[in-house]
Amino acid sequence: MLALFDLDNTLIDRGAGLEVWARGFLRSRSLPPEAETIICERLRERAHPEDFVDLRATLGLNDDPGGLWHEYVAGVARSVRCFPGARQGLEALRGAGWALGIATNGAGDIQRAKLAQTGLARLFDGICVSGEVGARKPERRLFEAAAAECGVSLSAGGWMVGDNPETDMGGARAAGLRTLWVANGREWAAGTREPDVMVPGIAEAIEVLRGLTV
Repeated sequence: MLALFDLDNTLIDRGAGLEVWARGFLRSRSLPPEAETIICERLRERAHPEDFVDLRATLGLNDDPGGLWHEYVAGVARSVRCFPGARQGLEALRGAGWALGIATNGAGDIQRAKLAQTGLARLFDGICVSGEVGARKPERRLFEAAAAECGVSLSAGGWMVGDNPETDMGGARAAGLRTLWVANGREWAAGTREPDVMVPGIAEAIEVLRGLTV
């Protein structure tokens, strides 16, 4: 059976990693404390090379924007951590015969750097990043590409595990997948169609999937 996973704030704590990197960046440039808020607000949802053109000007830096992007990629990849139970749970799913894939929005270099640095890359049969395929969740084409990377047809069904109600849950449902929402301390918005399963965190999400194999 196929299980696709979102990366940021599903398997890894991107928010905390960004804050760690931002504080180190401030120290390296002798920037004032309020610069952390500016950086994190700009990069909290997603980050692309062009963001550093504006940040360079806003923060009064002389660095080349391309150099800042590469510094960010390397630094955030070192700073992010997996949520507890993620690696062990994925290893158990692989042992149970699941086909595992990453279906993530973002730029290819930063997403692959995070997967490599955290040791997650080796656990997946396929890795699909929106910046590399030219489609973003909730587009069906991203889910189709992710399934194909795992050697599976999307028409065979499967599960999507993620934290975003619109891009992960809504997109996966429209693509014919069952949906498993990782809350990470949030409440599901009233009045919107609920996912098939809601759990507190990634460890519980993986336990749900493991239960389907027994």
